[in-house]
Amino acid sequence: MRSARERAWAKLNLALDVLGPQPDGYHGMRMIMLSCTLCDEVRVALTPDGSFSAHSNLFFLPGDRRNIAVRAAELFMETIGERSWGVRIDMKKRTPVCAGLGGGSSDAAAVLRALDRLTGAQLGREKLSELAFKLGADVPFCVGGGMCLAEGRGEVLTRLRAMPECGIVICKPRFPISTPELFSRIDSRSGPPGPDMPAMLAAIGRGDLEGICANMRNVFEDVLSPEHAEIFEIKRALTERGALGSLMTGTGSAVFGIFGSKTAARSCADALSERYRECFFAEPKKAVM
Repeated sequence: MRSARERAWAKLNLALDVLGPQPDGYHGMRMIMLSCTLCDEVRVALTPDGSFSAHSNLFFLPGDRRNIAVRAAELFMETIGERSWGVRIDMKKRTPVCAGLGGGSSDAAAVLRALDRLTGAQLGREKLSELAFKLGADVPFCVGGGMCLAEGRGEVLTRLRAMPECGIVICKPRFPISTPELFSRIDSRSGPPGPDMPAMLAAIGRGDLEGICANMRNVFEDVLSPEHAEIFEIKRALTERGALGSLMTGTGSAVFGIFGSKTAARSCADALSERYRECFFAEPKKAVM
């Protein structure tokens, strides 16, 4: 079987604002998104039997089209008009699931990139991003990655200057958080304003790591339940160990901290891993397409 390998890079939200319901019923979003080196390993192979399947080291992940990676493969092959070949996807999962890290979205994006190479279709980033949006709001960003301003539902992307060199610690508590539940609360949010996007974009443009960290904000933190108090405990633990800034990513439950020193970040990750099974050191990842 012909096969191709890709890495599926996790994503972090350095800033996240919800602009309210739009005419199509979805919420408008404005986010600063960053790829990092925490990733899944994805192998994609063409199969002669016409079937589509996914296999991973996590027993609870579905292997049929309930898995977004399988839907990505089906969509790609349908788009190029290929009906004689199937696709087998093998994933070594490292990125925590149900964590706000875009694990499923990045797997789907990796499948699209792999099939673009494997089939020789050469659709390129723009066309792959169009396909990606049919799969989910985070998938277009995950196709190219890097650092972007994401607007609309997440599909309107503006490339930004690369993140300054730094260390990142990602820590996920044992509980997941319901994305629909947080969205149901966000419209009645009465907390402080959302992130100062002009200040954040200016800091990114200067390559100012401290300025970036000072402007990190996620409005979903305002509508967390008391049962999610551990989110804020992790944030405190990160800052007490030297993080310039810490934030929940997406709708959680993963939290990350950004460190000016990679040595300090590794030390923090080692310390927190004694309490949290899913705790990782990472670095920023530049765009792949």
